[in-house]
Amino acid sequence: MADITAAWQREKPGMPTDSIAILTPITRLAKLLNDDRARLLRRAGIDSATLDLLSVLRRSGPPYVLTTRDISARSLVTAGAISQRLSRAEKDGLIRRAPSPTGRRAVAVTLTDKGHSLVDDVVEDLLTHESHLIGDLTDPEREALKTLLDKLATSLQRHLSEIGEDSPPA
Repeated sequence: MADITAAWQREKPGMPTDSIAILTPITRLAKLLNDDRARLLRRAGIDSATLDLLSVLRRSGPPYVLTTRDISARSLVTAGAISQRLSRAEKDGLIRRAPSPTGRRAVAVTLTDKGHSLVDDVVEDLLTHESHLIGDLTDPEREALKTLLDKLATSLQRHLSEIGEDSPPA
C-alpha cells in the first residue's frame, strides 16, 4: 500500500491518502473472503441468501419459527427480497410457510428438518474453514482486531448516515 500512497502523494500533493493503508486492504480482504465463501457455498449447493435465511431461522431457537417481518428485521433486507428467498427455500423443501397465529396478515416461516440439517452442516463447515483462515492470529491479535473493526464499523455507519448514505449492516 505504501507504493500506492506514495504515487498519489506524488501525483496530487496534499491529497489525504491515510485511508489507503487501511481501507484498500480491507476491500481486498473482503473480495478474497467473499469469493472463498461463494466457492464453499457453491460446493455445498446453497447460495448466501438462502444460507442467511436458514441461519436466521436456526439461530432463533426451537421451534425455529419466525414471521416474515421478524426475518426481514433480522436479515436487514427488504420484504421483497425476503419473499423471493422464502419462495426458493420453500420450493427446495427447506422451510414451510403458514398463516401466523399472531396476526391476520402475518406469515409464519418454519425451518424444516431438511433445512435444519443443511444449515447445520453448511455453517459448521464454513465456520471451521474460516476459523482455519484466521489461525495465524494469536488470541490477543484477534481481540485487538475485533475491537478495531468494531470501532471502524461504528464510525463508518455514523459518517455514512450523516451524509445520507445507507450504512452497511454491522
